[in-house]
Amino acid sequence: MTNEIEVRNYHSTDYPQIMELWSQTGLGGAHRGDNQQIIEQSIAMGGKFLVAILNEEIVGTSWMTFDGRRIHLHHFGILPKYQRKGIGKILTAESIKFAKEKGYQIKLEVHKDNTNAIALYTKMGFTYLGDYDVYIIRDFKNI
Repeated sequence: MTNEIEVRNYHSTDYPQIMELWSQTGLGGAHRGDNQQIIEQSIAMGGKFLVAILNEEIVGTSWMTFDGRRIHLHHFGILPKYQRKGIGKILTAESIKFAKEKGYQIKLEVHKDNTNAIALYTKMGFTYLGDYDVYIIRDFKNI
């Protein structure tokens, strides 16, 4: 199956399929501040958004933002029915290639219970950073 996978840059017409993939994988959506404008703005700021395609369907995403110091890998996911088929490895390799070409570290966050993703990331060269808790403010209305 993996030899049929195409990894390419995001196109604005991909957005509806991406929202569906993120819905199925629990990765993002409007409730997290994700929208088409933010995706495209992050690309313009030096980031990259890759999609994995199988039979004209987006089956995986890798969104990389750049803060001037590091590449941050976000919203990396494969549709559930295509997981554990090698697509994640191909998409991870392409993501690492981008960071390497840009010449910056690449960092990601993964849920501690997502053992399949952790196994993939460690196999691809990522190392555990430490016992960090992650905090965020998404809505400033009540602050």
